[in-house]
Amino acid sequence: MCTSAASSAHPYAPGETPPAYRAPDPTGSTALTDDDAQPAPRSRKGGYPPFPEPLPVPVIDNHTHFDFREGPVGVTVHQALDAAEAAGVRGAVQVGTDLASSRFTAEAVEQDSRLLGAVALHPNDAPLLAEAGGLDDALAEIEQLAAGPRIRALGETGLDYFRTGEGGRGEQLRSFRSHIDIAKRLGKALQIHDREAHDDVVATLLADGPPERVVLHCFSGDAELARICNENGWYMSFAGTVTFKNAAGLREALLVADPALVLTETDAPFLTPEPHRGRPNASYLVPYTVRSMADVLDTGLDALCARLTANTEAVYGSWD
Repeated sequence: MCTSAASSAHPYAPGETPPAYRAPDPTGSTALTDDDAQPAPRSRKGGYPPFPEPLPVPVIDNHTHFDFREGPVGVTVHQALDAAEAAGVRGAVQVGTDLASSRFTAEAVEQDSRLLGAVALHPNDAPLLAEAGGLDDALAEIEQLAAGPRIRALGETGLDYFRTGEGGRGEQLRSFRSHIDIAKRLGKALQIHDREAHDDVVATLLADGPPERVVLHCFSGDAELARICNENGWYMSFAGTVTFKNAAGLREALLVADPALVLTETDAPFLTPEPHRGRPNASYLVPYTVRSMADVLDTGLDALCARLTANTEAVYGSWD
């Protein structure tokens, strides 16, 4: 049975970093157990940012990584969700990137009703697993984990041509297609990691026939890709990158995107929104991104929040 920790017992003051994100946990644990924690691939400086003004209508962070450690700070899943809920972020999707984080996800979603999950093998890991002879076994375990009722998506999967060279792209594609197939057979959504591979991601989805619900996580395309998503009913999830000063093309894409297909996320602990870019990210920081989105769209904050929540539930179902 899932339980939810009440955030009302833990008030947070705008302008102050939430207590759990300030002091190191003496046990060194970030989430469920120390064995589950893993270091973030890149450390950010400056510590966690201050608590924002809460959103007036709750939204959901549809892509985060609670299992990634950020320096010495240890935050449990419950603490992270408490802080998020106090900021007007009433739930999250914990996303797996390999077998360890996918197992973590399957366990975490059973401990707090504010959490749903996605499991997958990251595209950059697929060639490494294939080289070691373990890709097929890993995909089989991902399918087993994905069958859980609170695992609502296969993700993050996709293609990444930034970190993987041409020699590994064939195995990336094989893994991506396997995730597409699993998502369709299990009736799950598909969360896509697309880095410098827009054309091939689109071509693969169209050739293989995508599942009913597709999310381009941390949408990084331009207005033309947004139009393609509109035509195909694919969801576009905007992260803190939409607030970056050099992201004019991304804001143009947001303006083009069908409002019924727009989501928001953190990809925490990465991609922290302005004005705190470069510092570690967390679900409680979603309000910075959503307020920026409302400014770009020149729309009311309440209406945007309500739309984002409705869209997120259309993808992942109910959090209850």
